[in-house]
Amino acid sequence: MSLPHTAVVYCEGEFSRPDGKTANGLVRHSEKYRILSVIDSTRAGKDAGVLLDGVANGIPVVASLADAIALAGAVPAALIFGMAPAGGLLTSAQRTDLLDGITRGMDLINGLHEFLNDDPEFAAAALVAGVTITDVRRSKDRKDLRLFTGRILGVKCPRIAVLGTDGAVGKRTTTTLLVEALRARGIKAVMVGTGQTALIQGAKYAVALDATVPQFCSGEVEAQVVAAFENEDPDIIVIEGQGALSHPAYLTSAYILRGSRPDGVIVQHAPGRGMLADFPALPMPTVASEIALIEAFAPTRVIGVTINHERMSDPEVSAAIDEYELAFGIPATDPLTRPIDRLTEMVLEAYPALQEQARTSALR
Repeated sequence: MSLPHTAVVYCEGEFSRPDGKTANGLVRHSEKYRILSVIDSTRAGKDAGVLLDGVANGIPVVASLADAIALAGAVPAALIFGMAPAGGLLTSAQRTDLLDGITRGMDLINGLHEFLNDDPEFAAAALVAGVTITDVRRSKDRKDLRLFTGRILGVKCPRIAVLGTDGAVGKRTTTTLLVEALRARGIKAVMVGTGQTALIQGAKYAVALDATVPQFCSGEVEAQVVAAFENEDPDIIVIEGQGALSHPAYLTSAYILRGSRPDGVIVQHAPGRGMLADFPALPMPTVASEIALIEAFAPTRVIGVTINHERMSDPEVSAAIDEYELAFGIPATDPLTRPIDRLTEMVLEAYPALQEQARTSALR
């Protein structure tokens, strides 16, 4: 697929780290932008795919915007802010770098809670340069926000939410890989995104849930799932998770469970993390405690566990998979280091009717 919009992702000092999750996601998957390079002077000269997954993807990491433009041979269409810090605000150095992109004639894609269209310096710079600033997390007008209605009860296909035990733990990556893998097996799967990265990637059905007025969060999730069901007639809908139900700083998982009413949940966990990613005083929950909390909070069941292998050796990943499968009696896998069929089979085992759909498609 040829993507019309070229883009450079700004991720200074954070690429391949948790706070660089927007850049990490765009390097792995984008339906809207053709990513030409990533800016991170601390990792310049390396291949982005090698840094993330150990496999080259041809997207270079460069030291500066000037290097990115020189490498492209022309000014790319957009500069995407590729970081998602907990505070959601720009530093002075980041402001300087982003303003440089605007001055050079690049549209700015901003996923922060800080809306740059409302910043006089950014707004003036964009006006002079004749470019646009897109504040991805800007919510709709209050009059356009939707309350929960119960229409989710009319969605008849299975719904799976990919939740987790922490923020920036790989929920969106697993969601994307699962949808792609199911489609490859002939199953019509649709993703519903719930964060700014999914919106930047070009997800057709998505909402920036953490920037939505709380009263409407469940309703906005419901509306996206209902729209996906009515417009696409899918075999299954997979909903991206946010934060963690147990996380004291986030309530987004609760809204996802209430709004999408998933039949099943996949729990993403990073066994190598001792403490929560942006909250080093707080220990990580266990998989067992998260499963118990999810199944007590909502009328659903956890159908599998997926692993984020950061800080883990391959034997440690294998040991964790064996441990979880034995302890919980459900499949477990690492979507990035183990065959993708293991992730697909996790879903087909939980929903036998989909197995027939996959068999029928294989015979065509």
